[in-house]
Amino acid sequence: MIQILLALAILIAVLGIVNTLALSVLERTRELGLLRAIGLRRAQAMRMVTVEAVVISVFGALLGVAVGSGLGAAVVRALKNEGITQFAVPWQQIGTYLALAALVGVVAAVLPAIRAARINVLAAIAHE
Repeated sequence: MIQILLALAILIAVLGIVNTLALSVLERTRELGLLRAIGLRRAQAMRMVTVEAVVISVFGALLGVAVGSGLGAAVVRALKNEGITQFAVPWQQIGTYLALAALVGVVAAVLPAIRAARINVLAAIAHE
């Protein structure tokens, strides 16, 4: 059951990142067109959007680890009278989750990055 919830959470995160990046590319059409007009190549535009997605994903994962660790520590403090005194952080799993978050960022960036790379320069510059 936990694996299903984790998979669902990852799917929702991917959809959120794809939606955010797609909107970002749409809203930044003029900016991307101007960058392409002054020499930004398609591969560079794709890389730019992909790097943004990875940064967003990893930052979200780090924020989740920080919040989860803080909540775990608070629960241990709250249950101190019940005999719970230890708080362990599974660093190997956290490293795996951060790597997975970076992979999710790359996967989620594929469609928006392709869209950013295919922007018609002249139409993008005229876009308001």
